[in-house]
Amino acid sequence: MRCAKKGGNACAVMNGANEEAVAKFLADEIGFYDIYRLVSRAVEEVPYIENPTLDEILQSDALARASVIKGANA
Repeated sequence: MRCAKKGGNACAVMNGANEEAVAKFLADEIGFYDIYRLVSRAVEEVPYIENPTLDEILQSDALARASVIKGANA
């Protein structure tokens, strides 16, 4: 809900991170409660852009996924 209220690229970041985290959970690479931790971390790490272009949205998604991968391997 916070990402929807914030707007900008926040929802793209949250969505990309969530997809990556859920995939890792389904592959038994992380626990269920790690999903929230990793998604929250990505939302905090990826720079916020108020009026992103399509390229910036795609880049935000990629950065969010990379954040989850990095966090899951830590």
